[in-house]
Amino acid sequence: MNPPGRRPEWLKVRVPSGEKAAEVTGVLRRHGLRTVCRDALCPNVGECWGAGTATVILLGDCCTRGCAFCGIRTGVPGPPDPGEPARVARAAAELSWRHVVLTSVTRDDLPDGGAAHFAAAVRALRESAPAAAVELLVPDFGGSGEALRTVVDAAPDILAHNVETVPRLYPAVRRGANYGRSLSLLRRAAAMRPGMPLKSGIMAGLGETEEEVAGVFRDLHAAGCRLLTVGQYLPPSRGHFPLVEYVTPERFDAYAALAREIGFRDVRSAPLVRSSYNPG
Repeated sequence: MNPPGRRPEWLKVRVPSGEKAAEVTGVLRRHGLRTVCRDALCPNVGECWGAGTATVILLGDCCTRGCAFCGIRTGVPGPPDPGEPARVARAAAELSWRHVVLTSVTRDDLPDGGAAHFAAAVRALRESAPAAAVELLVPDFGGSGEALRTVVDAAPDILAHNVETVPRLYPAVRRGANYGRSLSLLRRAAAMRPGMPLKSGIMAGLGETEEEVAGVFRDLHAAGCRLLTVGQYLPPSRGHFPLVEYVTPERFDAYAALAREIGFRDVRSAPLVRSSYNPG
């Protein structure tokens, strides 16, 4: 392992600026929308916005869980905004987005975990921005099959759900989540709509072993997942789960080769990759 110290050169990127960044920022602000691109300080924001892609966060800015890797605040969220799906669709049309990723905070306070809100946003995008591919990056909905059916029936182009890390680290990294429940979501989604592309992602650098990562790859593939992302974990603050190591680009390449050998159709594995990077 490479003990963390000064951030290596391969993790340094320039802050996005210029006319396109200003245009997207202005449209998002006008429609009252939040994106992972900005809120999570994604290093690929300039590249993705320039290519006509974005990841929008639905259902507020407050999560009902407290995952140790995530920078979103935990607390009691407000009610869903019924006008949000339409605003997402208008922004997508205005900016001519070609690929929209919709994700959300976890809403264990809602009976359906926010599934109906996701479905409403997909319908709004199909109506107002029909040229845009729609990817849903969903929470686990507390294991609800009915909620999962709601989002699957909305017929997204891609359904994604991240396992984030290896099973051994779940108690410390993903409080309130369950590795088996996440695999079950992917398995059930594959059965509900055969042929729908399924995607998942994990972070590297949390203290996982290469053998554990390989085990996760095999589990995801067995669950029906064929699209995979692997990226470097970077703690949002000193109060979050500590960084154990900076994983080298060479090991990310090895992970990609392993995933393809297992049978994944599309693999994005590199230090700066995030779950919605260069989607498709």
